Amino acid sequence: MLLRALEIIYFIYFASHIPITLMVDLQALLPEHLYPPELRNLLHWYAAEFKDPMMMDPPAWFKSFVFCEALVQLPFFPVAAYAFLKGGCKWIRTPAIIYSAHVATTLLPILSHVLFYKFPLAPHPGPQTLNERLTLVSIYAPYLIIPVMILLTMLFSSTYNSTSPKGNAPSKSKKQR
Repeated sequence: MLLRALEIIYFIYFASHIPITLMVDLQALLPEHLYPPELRNLLHWYAAEFKDPMMMDPPAWFKSFVFCEALVQLPFFPVAAYAFLKGGCKWIRTPAIIYSAHVATTLLPILSHVLFYKFPLAPHPGPQTLNERLTLVSIYAPYLIIPVMILLTMLFSSTYNSTSPKGNAPSKSKKQR
């Protein structure tokens, strides 16, 4: 029952990540004219409200993470959403481990940057106070926490991690003597 609840959480995470990536995240990488004014306004509102200058004027390292999100993660989102909606799909184990390790690795520098970088006040003000930094961390944190949960599920759930090594289980097709 707990595993099924986690799978539904993972499904929601991946299914919701598709429009977020396409409509918001990729704006840090793609030309502005590709997006309608409503989506550009949404990004401007988000960046101002949560003091996230990385989305408005992304450093090169941040752009590289968004590029990986577009090229590697985005094609995986619908596949993972399907697998976790269906539940118990053992074939998702290895791709989910790779995805989780990749995303957790990219989130650590992002969170460190948010917490420790001295952001300028202009042209796109970043977080200055501890409260502003923690607010922005709270926006990014689910994208670390859920992949770590997925990783732990893939590694330790008996549904996804068979405990009997291949070759040691008795074969039913062998004749008994």
